[in-house]
Amino acid sequence: MTIVQLEYLLAVDTFRHFSTAAENCFVTQPTLSMQLQKLEEELGVLLFDRSRVPVRPTEIGKEIIAQARVVVAESKKIQEIVQNQKQELSGVLRVGVIPTLAPYLIPLFITNFMEKYPQVQMVVQELLTNEIIEKLNHEHLDVGLLVTPLEDKTIRELPLFYEAFVAYVNKKHLFADQQTIDPAELDLEDLWVLNEGHCFRSQVLNICNRGGKAIGSNAGHLDYKSGSLETLKRIVESQHGLTLLPELSVLDMPEEKRKLVRLFQEPQPLREVSLVVHRSFLKKRLVEALKAEIMAAVPPEIRNRKKQQVVGVK
Repeated sequence: MTIVQLEYLLAVDTFRHFSTAAENCFVTQPTLSMQLQKLEEELGVLLFDRSRVPVRPTEIGKEIIAQARVVVAESKKIQEIVQNQKQELSGVLRVGVIPTLAPYLIPLFITNFMEKYPQVQMVVQELLTNEIIEKLNHEHLDVGLLVTPLEDKTIRELPLFYEAFVAYVNKKHLFADQQTIDPAELDLEDLWVLNEGHCFRSQVLNICNRGGKAIGSNAGHLDYKSGSLETLKRIVESQHGLTLLPELSVLDMPEEKRKLVRLFQEPQPLREVSLVVHRSFLKKRLVEALKAEIMAAVPPEIRNRKKQQVVGVK
């Protein structure tokens, strides 16, 4: 039994297709299949039911795959021990970021990080929360940047800062004449929200349901489903109603558009932004360096804010 065989085993479990697994392991399919067959012969069990499409692990295969993940992760720690002896950070850091955070947070720190650690190759993907968690569990990502708490026992959450929600209102909306907004005044029939699947949507609905009116449909003839906060902003400007935005998204907004931003009354509803890693995560020094650069780049008024009214993700 070899580490390489176990890595092939995990690849087939991830992709449920021998050809795709081979491509991702940078070997031919016959090579991968032969190595897995040798592993099965050595163990004396069948690891996959090849009669099904896609292939699936057998019952004993599931147990062996779970243990293989532990063995492969532990073997990679040897490489990390060696890396930690070197003064210079290097390697690949794969980061998953949710769409309502990526365009506003990544530009704040990415340039400084890359200049400070030129030997690090950072690979960043915009993904939904459930996709990030899945990729962390399958070791396709090293770290996630998302909103917590998630109450998922497979991951470890490292809170970074607490970001306020703000309202972005049409200039003719009644909130345009108010300096601050009480969440209880929110009317979901007047609110533009993201598509289902975005944690930001769930948080917005949670804010409204704390005292706002019952869920309805946006008034008027336009029913627009969007996965982009920037699109929702344009709709508010050109149509009617309001939408909620994360605080970071309005920091560099032109003065003319900042006039449409309204804060919530204290205690402001907040979202907890965290680095999330697998329980047995590797690349600790890289993750620590990433955390330090993010915190240095976040504005002090956000970085120093205390945890108060954190809105649930679900």
